Amino acid sequence: MTAVPVALSLTASFMSAITVLGTPVEVYQYGAIFILICFSYVLMVAVSSEIFLPIFYRLGITSTYEYLEMRYNKVIRLFGTVLFIIQTVLYTGLVIYAPALALNQVTGVDLWGAVISTGVVCTLYCTLGGLKAVVWTDVFQVGIMLAGLLAVIIQSVLLQGGFNTIISDSAQGGRLNLWDFDPNPLRRHTFWSITVGGTFLWTSVYGINQAQVQRYISCKSLFHAKMALYINLVSLWAVAICSVFSGLCLYSVYKSCDPWTARKVSALDQLMPYLVLDILREYPGVPGLFVAAAYSGTLSTVSSSVNALAAVTIADVIRPYLNLSEKQLSWASKGLSLFYGAVCIGMAGVASLMGGMLQAAISIVGVVGGPLLGLFSLGILFPCANAKGGLAGLLSGLALSLWVCIGAQIYPPQPENSRPLPLETHGCNISGSSNWTANTEENLERPFLADNWYSLSYLYFGPLGTVTVITVGLIVSILSGMRLSDM
Repeated sequence: MTAVPVALSLTASFMSAITVLGTPVEVYQYGAIFILICFSYVLMVAVSSEIFLPIFYRLGITSTYEYLEMRYNKVIRLFGTVLFIIQTVLYTGLVIYAPALALNQVTGVDLWGAVISTGVVCTLYCTLGGLKAVVWTDVFQVGIMLAGLLAVIIQSVLLQGGFNTIISDSAQGGRLNLWDFDPNPLRRHTFWSITVGGTFLWTSVYGINQAQVQRYISCKSLFHAKMALYINLVSLWAVAICSVFSGLCLYSVYKSCDPWTARKVSALDQLMPYLVLDILREYPGVPGLFVAAAYSGTLSTVSSSVNALAAVTIADVIRPYLNLSEKQLSWASKGLSLFYGAVCIGMAGVASLMGGMLQAAISIVGVVGGPLLGLFSLGILFPCANAKGGLAGLLSGLALSLWVCIGAQIYPPQPENSRPLPLETHGCNISGSSNWTANTEENLERPFLADNWYSLSYLYFGPLGTVTVITVGLIVSILSGMRLSDM
């Protein structure tokens, strides 16, 4: 395939409903500092295209985890495959849950009915179509996602009386908090956490994740594969800028009456669909366009994920151990697509318990992707690393990332670290007092670790895992005699 469709497909794969619904809410609550993620996209593309892409492309592998066996051994390859499967199933569950929330808000369709129907449609679509079908549908879906976000932005700008009003409202509400250079790693969003943490996070997605790697190694040449990554950078910027500006529009419209505090929505992630219904109700079909944008993100991500899960299971778990014909492998692949689709629908139930969509997604990718990025980086950048070092590093990095992530779920960071911005309800036409219970937390007894270790910014979960794997891997490799790689 050529560079342009693959580039748009790369964007669609991880720009899911979480981007369309979750990023604007993040900006609404915490400010537009999240736009700095654009810097991390540049660093990620540079690292992925110059370090990881050439190696995977020249090896001509089906699964990225084949590299782990070539570089280390079979055990580490299997370990990497299992971690990828767990990460992808968790993330895909969250992605299926996200647009079901939107559909529930806009149409009143039962939430779990929407979850199951979304999962079933996605699964059938992945089982019947191959990678080429997935790539071309992704191209259309990027267009629909941008159209949905632009519809919200254009109508909000017209309604509020121009761009200047939205920027002025955002500045008065403290939402234009772009340059926060606080080096404290406990702060939720700073320049450092978003650029450094974001670079590690997105490199673990674009550099080594099977769903992305299988796309760019399907390009006709190494040049086309690199071009796909660089063109993808432009579309990533476009989606990020549109979703962040949608968040500023959301704040400008509801600056004096927050629908969440006023109990007009049951979850923060329903704010964007609520806004769409509020400002676009008179335009038949346009609220549907926004739901289509959320669903486009989901279909593209789920199709990529299920396709990658089936490919990895065949290449890493079934083919090396069972002697099957090509026809049997083809049927096994279709069966696995159905199986993983069903598992991901089940995971959507778990996703509903994980809090804010964007944070939950980044945490899942960081906790598993960070250690895996460390394992690949150790093998590629340090020829002296051996299999014992790789395994010890991977287990240490995973244990540390899981520890801090689970701790953060049990003891969420205090407001002085997460720093949510104020939301007003004085302009709401609601009887009785404003309901602030949605935002209060019981004053539980908090251990020392809760406010020091578990409060680490969720964007640092990935770098923590990567650095731990490389450090422990090198120490163990040196102590166990090292070996020069033949790679």
